[in-house]
Parts: sequence; structure tokens; C-alpha cells
Amino acid sequence: MDFKDYYKTLGVEPKASAEEIKRAYRKLARKHHPDVATGPEAEARFKDISEAYEVLKDPEKRQAYDQLGSEDSQGQSGFRPPPGWDSGFEFYQTESGPGSRTHEPYSDFFESLFRRQAGADRGARMERGQDQHAQIALDIEDVYRGATRSLTLRMPTVGPDGSVTIKNRTIAVRIPKGIAEGQHIRLKGQGMPGYGAAPAGDLFLEVSFAPHPVYRVDGRDLHLDLPIAPWEAALGGKVVMPTPDGKVDISIPKNARSGQKLRLRGKGLPGRPDGDMYATLKIVNPKVTTDEARALFERMAREMPFDPRANIGG
Repeated sequence: MDFKDYYKTLGVEPKASAEEIKRAYRKLARKHHPDVATGPEAEARFKDISEAYEVLKDPEKRQAYDQLGSEDSQGQSGFRPPPGWDSGFEFYQTESGPGSRTHEPYSDFFESLFRRQAGADRGARMERGQDQHAQIALDIEDVYRGATRSLTLRMPTVGPDGSVTIKNRTIAVRIPKGIAEGQHIRLKGQGMPGYGAAPAGDLFLEVSFAPHPVYRVDGRDLHLDLPIAPWEAALGGKVVMPTPDGKVDISIPKNARSGQKLRLRGKGLPGRPDGDMYATLKIVNPKVTTDEARALFERMAREMPFDPRANIGG
């Protein structure tokens, strides 16, 4: 299959406006129409012109065609489109204009790229819009409580001159409480517009969790490192710990060790059942910056017979 340069066929530049494309097509169609032109190549030439106009007059087909990179593909034989080149596009068969012969097959290049609805009704056809898929990264706090957030998507938009530009579209997204990573949020009617009077498709948002400065997620369980002072580890007592639902008091056992895990049942992400929260203790030593602090540590060294390396032969 050979690559076909539709811009060259119509004699226009790749940046030509929709009106320039239409004028070029009409001029060439009048000249090469089989009812006017003579010669064995007249009908083939007219078919090439009609095929080029079929693609370039349609903003979505044109954008998809441009995405192939026409300049880099000129003159290629054995051309094959890269996988996924038409992701996000949906193509329909339409009439090219007065005197067109779209009921006749176009080239293999056109048929392989743009014929998505073969045999579909060419009349008053209604086709539901294509579903779209995107990803959304959620904060742990929003998952814990549920929330409504704004999401900005980049969408192709057709301008007055037929040119296609990418514009931002902002929509409101309701985040269900306790939604899990990998699940989808369905936004009905927020996908691609329908064809004719048919409804638009849906937008499916795949949920991921944004990195959090405090919490780590494991299923519905939450983990965090909880710093404690040496005396809190030795003497035990209550310390204040953050959770997505606010601060709570947690009891530190006497003679707690660094790396020890404390479990708060039901304080993880909501679900059936709710997840748990695990606090991993991390003993943090204060900096010795004063003579009084140094004297206190020296006294501890003298009066507390403690060897932290006893188990390794130190």
C-alpha cells in the first residue's frame, strides 16, 4: 500500500484553510469530471481528487491524517500506519460533494485508514459518540472523604475556518468516598459528540493515587513513619499522630524500638471493610547544641549500662 499525499493531489499547502481546500477541489472536479474530461485517466484522476477532498474537508479525518506525518511519508511504498495512530478518532463514510462517486471503492490507503462503518446507512444515520478514557491522580484526603474536583482535558476543537486546534475543557468530577486505585469513574455524556442526534459517548477516568508526603498506600491500608524522641521510646506515653480524618492520640509502649509497627484498626481508606493504618516508629535523636544537653548525654553514658552493639559482638 502506497502513501497518498492528499495535499499534493489538490495542489494546496498542508496549512491551507477549509475554504482554500474547497476551492481547489471544485476547480479540479470541474476540470477532471468524467462527464467533461476525456481520456482513460480522467475517471481515475477524478477519483483521486474526490478521495483527497473526502479526507481534508473533514476536520477529524484531516487531523488524523496529519498525525501520520505526511511530509515524512511522501513517496513511501509498502506504507503501514503505526499502531494506535487513530486513537481517539472515529470515522464515518460521507458524500464528497456534487457529482461525487463515493459509492465506488477508494484506494487501499483510504479504505484501510478511514473506513470504519462499512455498510452503514449513508442517510440520516445516528451513531453514539465514542467513549474516551483518561487518568486522574487523586489525593489521599479526597479518597478518604469523597470530594468534587475540576479536571482539565485537552480536546480537539474545530474553528470557523475549519482548522483544528487543541483547547482545554474543564469538567467537574465527583470523587466517591473510598474509591480504589485502578477503578474507573464514569462521566456520562462527556465523551466524543454523537453523530446526528445520537447521544455523546462517556468519559472513563482511571483512578491512581498521587504521591503523598506522609502516607503510603497498600490496598486500603495506610502506612506512615512516626518519629518519636528517645525518651518517648523509653518511657512510653501518648503522642499525637496525623490521619486523613484529623489528628489522633496514639499510645507508645514502654521500651519501644525503632521499626516497631503500631496498628490503628479502621483508620485506613474507607471500604468493605475499612482499611487499617500502620505507624512505623522511628526514633529520632535531638541535636546536641548546648553545654547542658551535652552534660545530660554524658551523664546518661556514665549511669546507663547500655551497649547497642551487644548482639553483634561489638
